[in-house]
Amino acid sequence: MTSSLAPTRMPAMYLPHGGGPSFFMQGERKARYQATEDFLRSIRERLPETPKAILIVTAHWETAVPSFTGGAHPELIYDYYGFPPETYALQYPASGQPKLAAQAADLLQQAGFPALVDADYGWDHGVFVPLKVMFPQADVPVVAMSLHHSLDPALHCHLGQALQALREDGVLVVGSGMSFHNLRQFSEGGPASLAFHNWLDVALDGDWQHRTQHLSQWANAPGGRASHPREEHLIPLMVASGAGSDAPAQKMWSGRVGPTHLAGWMFA
Repeated sequence: MTSSLAPTRMPAMYLPHGGGPSFFMQGERKARYQATEDFLRSIRERLPETPKAILIVTAHWETAVPSFTGGAHPELIYDYYGFPPETYALQYPASGQPKLAAQAADLLQQAGFPALVDADYGWDHGVFVPLKVMFPQADVPVVAMSLHHSLDPALHCHLGQALQALREDGVLVVGSGMSFHNLRQFSEGGPASLAFHNWLDVALDGDWQHRTQHLSQWANAPGGRASHPREEHLIPLMVASGAGSDAPAQKMWSGRVGPTHLAGWMFA
């Protein structure tokens, strides 16, 4: 018999983290990302209960060995440029969880992958910006995970698979990126982003093996490279999908920033 005190199994998700600190600005820049902000703000009510912790895979941290933030109170990294002064005073006082970082690294090592805990690295805007919208009370502990610098899609699917057990412990696994990230073409990215999102819907509509096979070939997809000249903002999707079960992905949201399409998916 399952104990009533057992943690609730959490999903894995891939979410858009917006454009820098735009959610916390005024005027046209904030308005452009309002639909994305509204989606992120709805995440907590979509969950079966409040997570015990959040493991968030950020597009803005690449390492030679997959790494996890191990500090109890990581500092924020304001890794965006040319924004108003107040956006460099944003705070997100959630606690870290060194025990979760060590557990996640151990799971990767058990699966045959090297992994490290970095007690000094902080939280970049791929971590604190979306979480400040999703969990504004900063009442859920957070551990951030890096991308492997190879950006190999199949590798990241398998890294996610190795972390599946965390979800049984009530940990929400979040891939934080953007499903379109061609900054030079953002205002003209409608056709490429639509074609790529249509392909992603098919790629994610299957079991773990189906998703992994398709995501490994993302660069050959219609609109793929036009949507991601460099794929660091897409690779968190591979970790989230890898951490999912054999159930097809659920599309949680689709929206636009101007003519450009964005989306978020959940994995049971």
